[in-house]
Amino acid sequence: MGVSLADLAAITGSELRGDPDLAITGVGTLAGAGVGQITFLSNSKYRKYLEATKASAVIVGAADADACPVAALVAADPYVAYAKVAQRLAPAARAPGVHPSAVVDPGATLGSGVTVGPGCVVGAGAVIGDDSWLVANVTVLERVQIGKRVIVHPGAVIGADGFGIAQDAGRWIKVPQLGTVLVGDDCEIGANTTIDRGALEDTVLEEGVKLDNLIMVAHNVHIGAHTVVAGCVGIAGSTRIGKRCLIAGASGISGHLNIADDVMIMAMSMVTSDIHQAGQYASGLPLDSLANWRRNGARFRHLDELAKRVKALEKKSDKD
Repeated sequence: MGVSLADLAAITGSELRGDPDLAITGVGTLAGAGVGQITFLSNSKYRKYLEATKASAVIVGAADADACPVAALVAADPYVAYAKVAQRLAPAARAPGVHPSAVVDPGATLGSGVTVGPGCVVGAGAVIGDDSWLVANVTVLERVQIGKRVIVHPGAVIGADGFGIAQDAGRWIKVPQLGTVLVGDDCEIGANTTIDRGALEDTVLEEGVKLDNLIMVAHNVHIGAHTVVAGCVGIAGSTRIGKRCLIAGASGISGHLNIADDVMIMAMSMVTSDIHQAGQYASGLPLDSLANWRRNGARFRHLDELAKRVKALEKKSDKD
C-alpha cells in the first residue's frame, strides 16, 4: 500500500508540493527511481538528473524546488529527510530474541526487544540494553555494558583485552586488563570493529557514537557523544575524543591525547599531539604522479638543511 506523501512530509517536517495522497512504496536514486518511489537531491553534482527523473517524488532543498518536475518534499536538509523517509519505508528486518546458534552466558542480562543474531557470543555479566541488535557473529565479552537501541554489525568484538604488556628482563609479560567497555544509547558499531576493555578504568563510547567498519579502539579510549569515525581508523590507548567530532577514514590517533569537541580530522591524517580548539585538521599529502612524488620525496630529505640555510640568510640580511 505504501505511505502517503503527506505522512512522509510530517515525518520529515518538510513542505509538501503535490498530491498529499500520493502513495510511496520505496526509495531509489535520482537517475534510477521509478513510479511509486521517492528519491532525493542533496549534491549539486546530481542536479542534471532532476529534470528527467522517473520517480514519483523527490526530496529537494528550497533552491531546487521550482525545477522539480514531480511531487516534492522541500526540506532544510534533503539528505537528513531522506534518511528519515528510508527508515520509514525500509525498516531493518529483525526479530527480537536469541538465535539458536548464539551463545549467551546465563549471567548476562538482555533488555526488552534485544536481538542476538546467528553466531553471537555474549559473556558473563554483560548487559545489552533494550532494542539493541547484535547482527551476527558479534562477540560481547564479560561485563561489557551496551545501551539501548545500539546496532553492532557482524564480526565486531567488544571487550577483548587491551594491548597491555610490560618488559621484564628482555621479555614481555601481560598486564591484566581489569576494566570493561561502556557503550551508550543509540550507538552503532561497524563490521569487524574492535573495542578493547580498559586496563583499570573503562573504555567509553558516549551516546550516539557511530563507528564504521574495521576501526580499532584501544583500551581506556573515551569517545564523546555523537562523534562519527570512518573506516580503518586506529585510536591508541587512553586518548579522549570530544563530542560531535568527525574522524575520516584511515586516520591514526596516538595515545594519551585530548581532542576538543567539534573537531574534523581529514582522511589519512596522523594525530600525534593534542587538539585544543574546534575546527578542521589534516595531514599527509594528496596523490600525485610517481615522478612528482619521487622528486618531492628527495627534497623532503633536505628540508632541515634548507631551513638552516634560510635562517643563515636571514641573519646575514639583518646584519646588512
